[in-house]
Amino acid sequence: MPAGGQAARVRRLLAELGLATVCSGAHCPNLPECYARGTATFLILGDACTRSCRFCAIEKARPGPLREDEPEAVAEACSRLMLKHVVITSVTRDDLADGGACHFARTIRAVRSRMPQAVIEVLTPDFQGRPEAVDAVLQAGPDIFNHNVETVPRLYPEVRPEADYRRSLGVLAHVKRRAGQGGGAGPAGRTRLYTKSGLMVGLGEAADEVRAVLADLRGAGCDILTIGQYLAPSPKHLAVARFVEPGEFAAWETEARAMGFAAVASGPFVRSSYQAESVFGGRRA
Repeated sequence: MPAGGQAARVRRLLAELGLATVCSGAHCPNLPECYARGTATFLILGDACTRSCRFCAIEKARPGPLREDEPEAVAEACSRLMLKHVVITSVTRDDLADGGACHFARTIRAVRSRMPQAVIEVLTPDFQGRPEAVDAVLQAGPDIFNHNVETVPRLYPEVRPEADYRRSLGVLAHVKRRAGQGGGAGPAGRTRLYTKSGLMVGLGEAADEVRAVLADLRGAGCDILTIGQYLAPSPKHLAVARFVEPGEFAAWETEARAMGFAAVASGPFVRSSYQAESVFGGRRA
């Protein structure tokens, strides 16, 4: 597992700027690889979540106040790492009136001002389904709006007890509608806004349920899809129901592409932001 070189440089930079990453907070198995490539997925809005999803290593706790200079710190990190593809995610902040949407928007604008040609991808919470919060993020002009459905609807009470499957689909559908109305655009020459979502397998879902989720995502206009193996971050989290064979991941990728997704990443260690630049670069028009 890479510990020195570029990985050590990324760790030092994050510590210097006081930035959190979902790579570390969520115990991502790909952290050493990504840090060694000089990339990281920034975690904004603090490191405490107001929800208690049973698959996630980020614990539910009382969040602190927002860090006012966080957008500029993220932009500084992106500039010093010379990122061409920036991924920004967050904890869920149901305690905030806008769910943190304006802070997302400030972060997008700060990064854009320093890195005008970078692709900016945001992975947001559902903002409790409030369209005005989603619109605040879109008005800042991300290139990719990602919101994960995570699992099949039947498993939501166990896996995501405070979330709602239809609400998450509604967020993605709203983004696609607003994009069609000119409600979100990246820098000059990249005016299309892509939507993205992902789910885990190995939680006890059936193949027909996964297939139905893919159809629902396409119905909501989702462009980019990720499918990965659920791995329990600790013994107190949900247990893995099944380890999915690599061939099954390959079959899901083939089926998803046939359904019309512009880009698909499907594999045991695939995570929502894993190799996001390569996944986006390999999309079909």
